[in-house]
Amino acid sequence: MQIFLTLAVFPVLMAYSAISDLMTMTIPNRVSLALMLGFFVLAGLAGVGWHAVIVDHLTCGLCVLAVTFALFAFGWIGGGDAKLAAATSLWIGWDHIADYGVSASLLGGLLTFSILVARRQPLPRFMASCTWIARIHDANNGVPYGIALAVAGLALYPQSLIWSSAT
Repeated sequence: MQIFLTLAVFPVLMAYSAISDLMTMTIPNRVSLALMLGFFVLAGLAGVGWHAVIVDHLTCGLCVLAVTFALFAFGWIGGGDAKLAAATSLWIGWDHIADYGVSASLLGGLLTFSILVARRQPLPRFMASCTWIARIHDANNGVPYGIALAVAGLALYPQSLIWSSAT
C-alpha cells in the first residue's frame, strides 16, 4: 500500500495542479493542502524520523512559503504558485531545494518565452473558440507557472526522502 501511495499521491497531485493551471489559470488550495497532508501521512508510513520531517522538510517548506509569498506580494507570481512551490518543497526538502529552484526557473522561463512568442502570432479561429487556449493567448493574462513547478517537482521526486524510504 505504501509503495502505491508513494507512486500515486505526489505525481497525481502535481499533474492535477499543472492541468488545472493550464486550463483555468488557478491552482486550487485543496491541492496544496492535499500535498501537505499526503507528505505527513507517507512520512509516517515510511517510518521517516520526525526530526527529519520537522527540521528538514517542514522548515524547507516554510522558508519557501515565505519567499514565494514575498514574490506574490510584488505581483511576480500567483498565490496558487506560491502555495504549490511551498507544498512541493515539503516533499523535496533542503537536499534538493536548489535543484528544484533552478529547474522550476529554467522550465518557467522556457514556458514564459514560448507563450510570449505564441502571443505575437494571431490565434487561429478554431483555437480561439477553446476558452483555455484563448485565455493563455491573451496578453493581459499571466503565465500558468504551476506547470513548470509541477514538472520540476516530478523530475526531482525520485530523489526525495519519501521515494527512497518507500523503495
